[in-house]
Amino acid sequence: MATYNNTGVTNDSQVYRCALKENFKYILLPVSYTLVFVLGLALNITAMYIILFRTKHWKPSTIYMLNLNVCDTLYVLTLPFLIYYYADKNDWPFGELMCKLIRFLFYTNLYGSILFLSCISLHRFLGVCHPMRSLYWMNSHRARLVSVGIWVIILILQAPILYFSRVRLNDNNRVCHDTTIKELFNDFIVYSSVVMFLLFVIPFGVVLVCNGLMVKKLLEPGDLREPVSQHSKQKSVKMIIIVLLAFMLCFLPFHVTRSIYYTFRFLDEQDCDVVRLSNNIYKATRLLVSLNSCIDPILYFMVGQSFRNSINKKSSIKSDKSLSTLQ
Repeated sequence: MATYNNTGVTNDSQVYRCALKENFKYILLPVSYTLVFVLGLALNITAMYIILFRTKHWKPSTIYMLNLNVCDTLYVLTLPFLIYYYADKNDWPFGELMCKLIRFLFYTNLYGSILFLSCISLHRFLGVCHPMRSLYWMNSHRARLVSVGIWVIILILQAPILYFSRVRLNDNNRVCHDTTIKELFNDFIVYSSVVMFLLFVIPFGVVLVCNGLMVKKLLEPGDLREPVSQHSKQKSVKMIIIVLLAFMLCFLPFHVTRSIYYTFRFLDEQDCDVVRLSNNIYKATRLLVSLNSCIDPILYFMVGQSFRNSINKKSSIKSDKSLSTLQ
């Protein structure tokens, strides 16, 4: 596995001959993670408050959104540790147990968000394309069962992260490895590939199919003439845009660049410029994954009717108070 020194150069002589220069991440990651932490925490706490205390009727989509919110909030709360770690140039002072927990929560949020966004897409697809059949399948009880099942799947499939993540002393720095140590890297490659296929490739395919069929249905003339149907159409369009934005901007670049970088490492690629470029791009796409914690709340506020009703109710109360004061 790579070793690091205080100059920001990654010494990979034990794995391949290329040294990876990563000085950029000691500025880019702390600054970016700080912005995501502040904005993401504010948005997700607001969304959680509205879901828990302002939502009277819990629909299946509300349940999925709450679980999505929990994933994002747990991830955002880990960012201060990473901010300190990268600002201190890869010197981890929090111990190996916390290293394992931080890495575990990162991937739990990543794949939890993917699966719950897929559930939201599937839920909307059934409502738009199969409204009668959805009356049987779309209810709060089944949404709770599905959510529990998703958490069980995620926890089981992410448990190996607690084994692979290690802290090692390299050039006087205690490195909390993002992947694993050199001796376990080949096993980690197999594990991460299986997880990526099960928890990203398949759900991404489901999202593309569902959203494609919804777009086709929404473009059909004469099916959505009534006001209620038109409102449902607008909500569906917003949801399609936000979900695809999350997948195309946050998840897809990360998985593609990570796969390329891991392949080069596994094959011991000798072109150092190619290896450095793939590594740097991969590290930059980790920021895009963190942005998902700020994009998801937009889904709550734009699509969730209960959120807008709560906001409109507050605005109405303030307006009434202002009018009474003027009178």
